[in-house]
Amino acid sequence: MRITTRGRYALRASLALAKLSNGGSPVSINQLSEEENISSVFLEQIFFKLRKAGIVTSVRGPGGGFCFAKPPDELSLKEILDAAGEETDSTNCIKHSLDCQRMGECLAHGIWLDINSMISNYLSGLTLSSVLQRGINYCTESLPPKALQAENTGAPREEVYLTHKE
Repeated sequence: MRITTRGRYALRASLALAKLSNGGSPVSINQLSEEENISSVFLEQIFFKLRKAGIVTSVRGPGGGFCFAKPPDELSLKEILDAAGEETDSTNCIKHSLDCQRMGECLAHGIWLDINSMISNYLSGLTLSSVLQRGINYCTESLPPKALQAENTGAPREEVYLTHKE
């Protein structure tokens, strides 16, 4: 799985919008651009996709900008990445499994399906609000102590951690 710059920026801009829109007031592309240091032209392209997918709505005129179409506690990270056009499949064989000549004999296929399911469930379980509530410590809080220990010592990790705390 590779999240492109567009996907990363869509997520960052959505988090900034959730943070800056006090009570659902519109936030301009320029405000989001300044807050996240992302080109306003690129943000316009991203928000076009988000609006088309029904994630955000736009308000024209002075004081206009973008608002979420539903509350941030109901918007999952998966919805945002999907709206931005991101693929969250771990391998190409998942997307093209019907064309696979090894289907039926490939022992790894089930592993890829499980990984895709874990990633999808993880991203679906995280909302914009839950990420904002975790604040700046989000990255380190979501890793179990064993993973932090391996990360700090440079030792290889033995397990993949795809769960999150509520």
